[in-house]
Amino acid sequence: MKYTTTNNGIYLEQEGRTLGEVTFAETSPGVFTINHTWVDGSMRGQGLASELVRRAVEHIKGKGGEVRATCSYAVSWLQRHQH
Repeated sequence: MKYTTTNNGIYLEQEGRTLGEVTFAETSPGVFTINHTWVDGSMRGQGLASELVRRAVEHIKGKGGEVRATCSYAVSWLQRHQH
């Protein structure tokens, strides 16, 4: 499995198939909102959603950005992992 990072998301892929993703958008200057997290049903329960959100937070903070979330999973994750 490999993680691919773009300007607006991080994708988990294996053999050309997307197995998970987290997307975010710059909603105001320097503020990035995580708006979607998804993991393929065959891969759930392995901590992949958590890993995707963790990578998104690190990516956003690495760019000097502030992290916010509208995705319910990411909101809950951020509450549990105060970054």
